[in-house]
Amino acid sequence: MDSPDGELSLVLVDDLQITVINRDYLHRDRPTNVIAFPMREGPFGDITPGLMGDVVVSLETTSAEARNAGLSLTTRFCQLLVHGILHLFGYDHEKSEKDAVVMDAKSREILKSITEKCESTPHFPEMLIDSEST
Repeated sequence: MDSPDGELSLVLVDDLQITVINRDYLHRDRPTNVIAFPMREGPFGDITPGLMGDVVVSLETTSAEARNAGLSLTTRFCQLLVHGILHLFGYDHEKSEKDAVVMDAKSREILKSITEKCESTPHFPEMLIDSEST
């Protein structure tokens, strides 16, 4: 991903909080694992070019998904954080199956790079991204 330096906000919430955000902004009245709000899109996307956007992660859902998949909380959190950041860069798995495949491949590439550079190696067996998250 060729990108200049940028800033993003990471917001950690519970399921109640992410349900409110999901309902108010995406019209989905349910919890989800991660939601991203890109700031470089739309008519005002050039006002603050260094600001990439916000990534909101439900730690409650992240924990449940990690437990159900036999993953550590750290591993699942890393997967979701990468997923949210990719949305800030314009990737979108909901547009088409082709876009979903492209996004999944980029996620795997980034997670592999992270794993190779970390002292402790998180385990990334499969991408377990909620198909309805954005």
